[in-house]
Amino acid sequence: MALKIWVDADACPVVIKGILYRVAKRAQVTTTLVANKLMRTPPSFYLRSTQVESGFDVADNRIVQELAAGDLVIDLDIPLASEVIENNAHAFNPRGELYSKENCTMRNFMEELRASGVGTSGLSLSLIHI
Repeated sequence: MALKIWVDADACPVVIKGILYRVAKRAQVTTTLVANKLMRTPPSFYLRSTQVESGFDVADNRIVQELAAGDLVIDLDIPLASEVIENNAHAFNPRGELYSKENCTMRNFMEELRASGVGTSGLSLSLIHI
């Protein structure tokens, strides 16, 4: 089965989408943008757009349901990246940084600290190569 690229398109920057459109065509890789709003893509045999209903994690859940081992997911969501990794696929943020089990765990921990009111301005993720 051929590699596919999945994009959590609601939060993906426009400039990154443009790069992904060109990559899909050049590499001839099916690339699917999943969002809760209509996404217009350039006409291409390799580009797909899937609109899901609005709601918390609806796009994320669709991506997890559809992806296969070895696929690539572009997203900003740590919980989604963790699920992608658990499904033997690869997750990158829009800046091209690879998520790993280790950096997802640390980033999630830092988010939980901030959400609970703990100041994290002096703390760094430099212990983990991102």
